[in-house]
Amino acid sequence: MSKLVKLKKLSLWSLIGLLLSWLISCQSNPVPSPELEFWTMQLQPQFTEYFTELISTFEKENQGVKVRWVDVPWDAMEGKILSAVSAQTAPDVVNLNPSFASRLAANNAWLDLNTKVTPENRQQYLPKIWQASTLDSVSFGIPWYLTTRVTIYNQDLLAKAGINEPPKTFEQLAEVAATVKEKTGNYAFFVTFVPSDSAEVLESLVQMGVKLVDEGGKAAFDTPEGIAAFQYWVDLYQKGLLPPEVLTQGHRHAVELYQAGQLALLASGPEFLKTIENNAPTIAKVSAAASQITGGTGKKNVAVMNLVIPRATDKPDEAVKFALFVTNSVNQLAFAKAANVLPSTEEAVKEYTKELDKGGKTTPVEQARKVSATQLQDAEVLVPAMKNINQLQKLIYENLQAAMLKQKTVEQAVKEAAEAWNQQEA
Repeated sequence: MSKLVKLKKLSLWSLIGLLLSWLISCQSNPVPSPELEFWTMQLQPQFTEYFTELISTFEKENQGVKVRWVDVPWDAMEGKILSAVSAQTAPDVVNLNPSFASRLAANNAWLDLNTKVTPENRQQYLPKIWQASTLDSVSFGIPWYLTTRVTIYNQDLLAKAGINEPPKTFEQLAEVAATVKEKTGNYAFFVTFVPSDSAEVLESLVQMGVKLVDEGGKAAFDTPEGIAAFQYWVDLYQKGLLPPEVLTQGHRHAVELYQAGQLALLASGPEFLKTIENNAPTIAKVSAAASQITGGTGKKNVAVMNLVIPRATDKPDEAVKFALFVTNSVNQLAFAKAANVLPSTEEAVKEYTKELDKGGKTTPVEQARKVSATQLQDAEVLVPAMKNINQLQKLIYENLQAAMLKQKTVEQAVKEAAEAWNQQEA
């Protein structure tokens, strides 16, 4: 055999060896499947089974995609997601609310869904609810579950005060608060003025006809309507018709007072009735639900939880697909029933309401759910997504507190809150 032939054979076997090595290498080191990291807020262990099945179904329908679910405590979420976004280690899909998410949306932290969600998909959601996760015409979140406040009330306590039905308006609330205090020695209502807690007072201003900011982002509440709304809460406090702890305690304290039988009315989501049943069964037995208290505008609040996708994700298509799967009508309806919340798609809302209307004797929880669902048609996000919304709330609450403590006049408090906001936005 010539040297040339031997060389050719050797080269051929070398090439075959290299190919075999490459094939074996590929088989022993397969390309990893994409893994989505999904963060929720305090949904374990109550909904572990629901999400385990949900994720399993998605993975079966999307072979090769894995989902890792991480549940974060409610009070830790803001800090964790802020740190993760800053460090470029954010999850692929995260459960937030539009108010907080809008703070990061202003810094372009989230994926622009205008380019990722088709008009057909978008039309499945309630229009006002989709709009809640929009900033400067850019959609940054996909609606998930909703709650509208209801008025949970202690029938025995109101009866002792000679009151037949709970108040429907803030005007009626002031009258009920005075009567309950006079007749029973208890308070009718608790609403927090702690800047970092509930936005209920901020929303009440909108319900009373106050415009918070104008189209240019400047303060619009230094008006007769704004002064009247500030005066309303100042009067209730200075007349001793609100517990003094409204200046230092959050909404959790309202629940505690109600469960102790020391509060006639509790503005909360219907899901809190379950908590009351577990913690204070005696109070739960005399509790019922009515529509939320509102102002002259008739506006009613809805709270939205959404799913956002960090712009830095390296799996945007899979993340959007998973977010749409979690929030589709079938899955929303199942979660709404399990969690005593409301869905946010047109189809799921219709089905949810239809099931509540089936008749028969209803429990207090079912009654509250029905009241809550009925309000959806009129409900809206009263404080829309805007840059620095938390700072606006802080300025208004701090100046309201100063007026309540007689450190400022009401007019001065309104004026100084507006000026401080405008200086910040300048």
